[in-house]
Amino acid sequence: MSASLEPDRTAVVVVDMQNGFCHPEGSLYAPGSEAVVGSVTSLVERAREAGASIVYTRDVHPPEQFADTHYYDEFDRWGEHVLEGTWDAELLETLDVREADLVVEKHTYDAFHETQLEGWLDARNVDDLVICGTLANVCVLHTAGSAGLRDYRPLLVEDCIGCLEEAHREYALDHADWLFGEVLKREAVAFASA
Repeated sequence: MSASLEPDRTAVVVVDMQNGFCHPEGSLYAPGSEAVVGSVTSLVERAREAGASIVYTRDVHPPEQFADTHYYDEFDRWGEHVLEGTWDAELLETLDVREADLVVEKHTYDAFHETQLEGWLDARNVDDLVICGTLANVCVLHTAGSAGLRDYRPLLVEDCIGCLEEAHREYALDHADWLFGEVLKREAVAFASA
């Protein structure tokens, strides 16, 4: 499968490429996340050159976020991670984040939940979302699913998506392809010329 995308109607959404997940000293480091840094960077460079929008998401948790929750407690499930104001929560230094890019700070798996993402995309008439980053079956999957339910076209770039285990990535991509999105390889992502 391949996709020819209109750059002015497309955004690349880079999910949670942060120290906490992608750096060996991170609190929830996964080698599979670090392994896709180069591929993600290459995809972003190509998209930027074509004129597509770039979005980076940051998973950030205030230390007291789950203190009074009834059920939803990521610290209980994962331990404390990407705490607000810490090195763990910062985007990788190797990413080329620019002033024109949107950096979305999110507090759940879904980058649309209580963030400015949808309004920012709609203000730019973006329809197609090229989704990459980490973790495949957690924040990537929930963000892509949420995009599909909002009538964006989610395209998940399989060789630019990190994971804890390969089986998790395969599950997430199969589920997305079956239910709400499309899955393709990085070389199949093409941008139409103006």
